[in-house]
Amino acid sequence: MGGADIIDVKNPTEGPLGANFPWIIQDIVKIVPNDIETSCTIGEMPNCPGSISLAARGAATIGVNYIKVGLSGLRKKQETINFLINIVKSVKDYNSKIKVVITGYADAKKIGSINPLMVPKITSKVQADVAMIDTAIKDGSSLFNYLNEHQLNNFINEANKFKLITALAGSLKKEELAKVYSLGADIAGIRGAACTFGDRIKGQITRERVSEIVGYLSTL
Repeated sequence: MGGADIIDVKNPTEGPLGANFPWIIQDIVKIVPNDIETSCTIGEMPNCPGSISLAARGAATIGVNYIKVGLSGLRKKQETINFLINIVKSVKDYNSKIKVVITGYADAKKIGSINPLMVPKITSKVQADVAMIDTAIKDGSSLFNYLNEHQLNNFINEANKFKLITALAGSLKKEELAKVYSLGADIAGIRGAACTFGDRIKGQITRERVSEIVGYLSTL
């Protein structure tokens, strides 16, 4: 596995948090060693809490440790809370140990979604576990092109206040991991940087590239 702590399964052809097929997720869960956690996404969906709650319950049965929910279709705080309460319930009623990850987008203004800096408070309100920021549009711009270190520091401090796990992602380059590390995030999400040719769609994640990134982190 190259030293990764969490193996995240998604389908990037269907969006930044595009969902993969359940049998593929299940096959990966089966071969990942017990000391490595697994995560899956449940897709990019509009404000349809019933549909995505059903997807969340299905994902919960596969055996992953984390289920990631994106907020691309949500714009207002209360509708986001109402949406997420049902998703968290769907997961936790099946297995309370599964961690639910709430993902806001750094480029929210471009896609018309909710301010990502509201995610820690919303995550706490709906009793989810992880507050995360990613980017929705994968055009080479990274997380730090949209949010500065002061804003991200405030995000992490607020999440810590609510005793949440924090995660930062968004086309992060290896060299930008030093900033993520210095900000104190618990999890750094990497895909493109771990793929051959840096191509998150057509490239392949390799043990060697993951090992290189882990080795770089160990020097920080």
